[in-house]
Formats: sequence, structure tokens, C-alpha cells
Amino acid sequence: MILNRRNFLQVLGITGITLAVGKKSIAEPTDNTKIDFYGILIDSTRCVGCQSCEYACAEVNSLPEPTESINPDVIRKTNENRRTVVNAYNTSKGEYYVKTQCMHCNEAACASACLTQAMHKTTKGPVIWRSNKCMGCRYCMISCPFDIPKFEYHSANPKIQKCDMCFNSIEEGKLPACAEACPAEAIVFGTRRELIKEARKRIFENPDEYYDHIYGEHEAGGTGVLYLSPVPFNELGFNTTIQKSSYPELSKGFLYSVPTIFVLWPAILIGIKEATKNNHAKEEDND
Repeated sequence: MILNRRNFLQVLGITGITLAVGKKSIAEPTDNTKIDFYGILIDSTRCVGCQSCEYACAEVNSLPEPTESINPDVIRKTNENRRTVVNAYNTSKGEYYVKTQCMHCNEAACASACLTQAMHKTTKGPVIWRSNKCMGCRYCMISCPFDIPKFEYHSANPKIQKCDMCFNSIEEGKLPACAEACPAEAIVFGTRRELIKEARKRIFENPDEYYDHIYGEHEAGGTGVLYLSPVPFNELGFNTTIQKSSYPELSKGFLYSVPTIFVLWPAILIGIKEATKNNHAKEEDND
């Protein structure tokens, strides 16, 4: 495959200038903590483990229907065929169920790490993946502190699979599929501010029923998915060592100090990819 030098230099120049001008915006993420995103509150005291959320999620996203039953001895994780899973845990207060999916961080590490903005934090809250922008680097998978994005390694046209909070439905004024399908009302959709207020109300009114903490209120700088639990969150398999500040905060000083070549290198690679793709398309047209 021949690389057209003029195309390469044009693309490289554009991407290099864009990065140079936009360096500050890359190094310094927007303060999303002041934006009232939409989110989901998951109350583990109310979850009955029916897996209705799993079936609804699979249907709306055209994924295989779940076949695995819940077993406290087997902890399932999200994968390329499951954007959400429900697990059972034996705790100090008995057996409880927990739904797991993308946390939709206020300042998402996956979006910050994405070189082409394929992983994108929307203004309404959900973090979505845009296939037309993805270059397949999978940095989003490495950067996520919750280990959520999954790659379709066995597909001829691989995608990144993860919960997008049914963003298209939200745009149409509808509920996410999991919240709509939950018969026990363990999944509540609303603005993050409203959900935190509701969570605090439940804890205050039923102190013996709830552990006094809202998981996601501060973890990783705050997340769009919030949890209530009857027991300390480590008993339900949560990572309780997640830092309170957002993970993109860690890169601010670094991106101001690294040599320019390391900042421009991703743009160089993208430039090569685009120029080669354009040249290959021309070759096919000439055949």
C-alpha cells in the first residue's frame, strides 16, 4: 500500500496544528462536577435478582439473550455480549444482588484517554462510544478504573461494547431500558442532583436498612451511576480503593511538561492512517 506524501503532510499539518492549539483543552478537562447530568440510582436493598434489566438491555442493544442464572459462587463481569450483569453476594446481612454496568463518570477517564474522541461524555451525562471515530487503540479499556469497556476480539467488524445508558432513548425523552423494566423499582432514573437527594432521604429515613454511604457520589470524581447498599460496599464486590478525585486530573501537569513529540505522536499516527485510507480508496476507484 503506497502512502501519498502530499496527503500525509496535509493531514499531519492539520492534526499537528489542532493539537498545538488545543493542547490546553486536552491537558485540562472540563469541570463536569458542576453540570447536572442525568444518572441512575441503583438500590441494592430493593433488587430481587430477577435479571429483567439484563434481558431488556440485551433486547434494546441487539445482544444475545442472557442464559446464565445468578450464582453467589460465580461473579460475572460485563463482556462483549453483556452491557450489564446482576450478581449475588453473601453478606453479613444475608444475600443481596448488585447490578453492574458503566459508571458514566462525571470526568470519564476513557473519554480523556481517547485520541479521536470516539469515547465521548455527552452534555446530558451518558458516556457513549462513536464507531465512526474509533481507531481501535483500546486506550479506553486500559484507562477505565472500573474495567468496563470490552472489545469484540472475535468479530470481523469489532466494536467497543459498554452501557451507554440508552442515550438514544434519553434523547427521545424515554427511560433507559433497565430502569423501565425493573419490577422492584430498584433502578431509578433522573438528574444526578435529584438522585443524590433521594438517596440521602432513604438513608436518613431508614438508618438501619442502609449503609451510610452513596457509592459514586465522590468516587472517581463522581459518577452518573449511584448505589445504595445495606452493608459496606466491599461486601458487595465494589472497589472501595477508587480515588475521590477524577482520573483525568492525574494527567494535567504531565501533559504540560512532556516533550512536544510525545504529544504530537498520536496525531502523526492518525495522519498516516487517514492518508493511507484516502490513497487506498483512490486506488480502488482506479481499478
